Amino acid sequence: MTLRHRPMQPRDLRPCVEKIASDPVRLARYGNAIEDLQPAWLRLLQCEAKSAVVFEEVDGSRATLCGIGVSAFVNDDFMCELKAQPRWYGPELARRLRRGDSPILSDRQLREANSRGGLNAVVWEAFICPGFETNLDVYRKMGAAFIEEHLGFFWKELLAHQVDTVDRLHWVLQTGGLVWDPIAGRYTDLSEKDPAEIVNAPHVFGLTREVDMRRPGSWMGILFEYRPPQFGFSPAEQRLLLAALRGGTDRELSEALGISLATVKKTWRSVYVRVAAHSPDLIPANSATNGDEAMPERGREKKHPLIAYLREHPEELRPFSRKPLKAESHAPVRQEAS
Repeated sequence: MTLRHRPMQPRDLRPCVEKIASDPVRLARYGNAIEDLQPAWLRLLQCEAKSAVVFEEVDGSRATLCGIGVSAFVNDDFMCELKAQPRWYGPELARRLRRGDSPILSDRQLREANSRGGLNAVVWEAFICPGFETNLDVYRKMGAAFIEEHLGFFWKELLAHQVDTVDRLHWVLQTGGLVWDPIAGRYTDLSEKDPAEIVNAPHVFGLTREVDMRRPGSWMGILFEYRPPQFGFSPAEQRLLLAALRGGTDRELSEALGISLATVKKTWRSVYVRVAAHSPDLIPANSATNGDEAMPERGREKKHPLIAYLREHPEELRPFSRKPLKAESHAPVRQEAS
């Protein structure tokens, strides 16, 4: 048996919400807002400003749901509200999305905030399904997937999921999160607080770029390492490259993205031209103008170094505003954490 994670699909919503509703602690926190969760997540899936994945244990052709990970990129006002008067994130977000009062960034706001200013993220759910609560491999997989999904963005502040046990509270602290003290107006440790009391009431754990730079070395702090993108891939190019990271032939990419094979090949050529203009040593000479259809081995020769580079530079595949990129292309990199 193996563990895998994949993007959440509309067909996953009902079983995922049923798992959340079957958990007594989650159900008590959501209350009547549990009815809003499925339509809220359906709206969320249509946004760029989110990460929504499911974790499965695969045995042959059988896949068993073992975890759910959902986070949303929200505006400054909502972050301030949560920190001024902590509340349960899940039901608050579900109600607001259901009634059309969403604090989640629009696609345009996401691109602009990721280019300058920085992003805020709230981990909506990090849920381990019944039967997998003591499976350490699931926890490791969820941690690795969270890094994979969130690395490469220009983060300003991250709020961790709201835990339901003292053990999970300590796990969040071990990853680098701190507890927010709304009275003091700052992040603190737990030296003078009762862990059980924190778990049972609405709480905020998180980290900011500024705090992380004063205490480097945490697991969560990896996410604040940032380099501005260099290539300026278009959204269509980014979608193709993200799909290519998961593997597959051009025909399989065509089917996965719902576009023609000709469009896939045209997009690859556009990608190679853009890469050659900024980093000519990354792909073989003259490859930017040659198609793959007549020479599939040359296509692989071009793709492999590019895919390897993108795995190390996820910022190239994150939404951004191309105007700031052009304006700052010759400026010193000042957003990277030191």
